[in-house]
Amino acid sequence: MIEAPALRSGERHDTGGVRVELVSRTFASRTGAVQALAGVSLRADPGEIVTVVGPSGCGKTTLLELICGLQRPDAGTVVSAPAALMPQRDLLLPWLTAVDNAALALRARGIGRDEARAAAAPWLERFGLAGFERTRPAQLSGGMRQRVSFLRSLLAGKPVLALDEPFAALDAITRAEMQSWLAHVLATEPRTVVLVTHDVEEAVVLGDRVVVMSPRPGRVVGEVAVPLARPRRRTDPEVVARRERVLEALGMPA
Repeated sequence: MIEAPALRSGERHDTGGVRVELVSRTFASRTGAVQALAGVSLRADPGEIVTVVGPSGCGKTTLLELICGLQRPDAGTVVSAPAALMPQRDLLLPWLTAVDNAALALRARGIGRDEARAAAAPWLERFGLAGFERTRPAQLSGGMRQRVSFLRSLLAGKPVLALDEPFAALDAITRAEMQSWLAHVLATEPRTVVLVTHDVEEAVVLGDRVVVMSPRPGRVVGEVAVPLARPRRRTDPEVVARRERVLEALGMPA
């Protein structure tokens, strides 16, 4: 979990939402300038889950880092409530237990170790980790590690969560279980979420809206609303129809 600065110079805080308007970002490389994003605009309203799909290298991670204030755009504006970034890797500290890894978010807010540990412990039970509080990351399954990582992001107390391929390293069965688990957690602990994924089905199952990006330089080339009740079954005709619309926007066969 990486916490963003509280406020970026010259910007205001929305009440839990995200606004990205005509944002471009270019990086210098040994072979010349590389444009990651070109005129990207998107929004995530307070409490909304927006999923972002697109090919590798289209600037999705850059977009999340801009939202979290870890980078600045070359052009355009980013306005966001305070945000916490959960990277692809869980980044758990191997020498700390599960409860102490989760409590790091509270320690970063100035809370003492014992108090932070006591505050984090009940959450581990809610996250299906009862009995593993004193377990170190090497002894946890991949799904358990991701739960601890997500809990650490949640305990940062930010109204916006930027999730970068949180389940990419998991096997298919565990990934499906984690998707259902995340949908349940966000139903009980709502946040504004921008979630990047390569998995189109995951984007439709989890998102209120799916934003589709082009190859680099990343541009928004489509948006698919998913106004369906949760939990969502992957075989539901409405889910399948929206998956096909996202694939069409990506230029891929359904």
